[in-house]
Amino acid sequence: MPDEPELVSASRLDDADLAALFTAAYEGYLVPFVVDENAIRYLTDSYDLDRDASRIALRDGQQVGLANLGLRGQDAWIGGVGVVASERRRGTGRALMQAVHEEARSRGVERVWLEVIVQNTQAIALYEQLGYGHVRDLEVWSLPGGAGTNGPPVAEVEAAEAHAWIREHRTEREPWQRDDASLAKITDPRGLVVEGAAAVVRVSGTRVQLVQLEGHANALRELLTAARSLGETLGILNLPSGHAGGAVLAELGGTIDVRQHEMVLRL
Repeated sequence: MPDEPELVSASRLDDADLAALFTAAYEGYLVPFVVDENAIRYLTDSYDLDRDASRIALRDGQQVGLANLGLRGQDAWIGGVGVVASERRRGTGRALMQAVHEEARSRGVERVWLEVIVQNTQAIALYEQLGYGHVRDLEVWSLPGGAGTNGPPVAEVEAAEAHAWIREHRTEREPWQRDDASLAKITDPRGLVVEGAAAVVRVSGTRVQLVQLEGHANALRELLTAARSLGETLGILNLPSGHAGGAVLAELGGTIDVRQHEMVLRL
């Protein structure tokens, strides 16, 4: 067995160092991505990542892995876990996960949530060995927009009004990145309503991001047709499989970019 890595609090890293480690840890991943300082600050603030409870792995003094832990009362969320290529298959990912589980337990957490891409069978097997169970499947959707076109009439209201309608009519728990605590951190949210549906959206540049969405199919078709006219692309992160919005997005020409399993560990 290789020597165990040294695990320390991620609080010792500044935003730049954590961004560099995050990027290196996801090199060659199924969906590789680059994280910069702005992204780290956004992830930390929007998803309540706790730098003290999160862990990084050191090997001979070099940073080789990380596990980010978000904390919200009795729930926690794995906001990214990975190790650099040279450190993989040495048990470091498992050690990081076990360490943040202990941090969560010490803070009174009862449930730890995560999402994992369905093709990442190696990670899924590890999470199952650690005691995680499958909850449901989630889908990341994208839809070409229609900026400058005239969509059907839709009332734009305060985000709080649309959110209140969604809370009253939602039938499923929102995933971590789109739940009410995350929505509360959104800058300049906008509310859209039609008879029988509502959405909270964020328009950033030419992109429309659906933060929360609820309603019946016909109303959602009207709402999404209007929402796509606000930008050149429209997307929603981790829409539960089988949600009425998924069928409407497909009908409008949307595509599923990523499918994920949502899993939970009960401490």
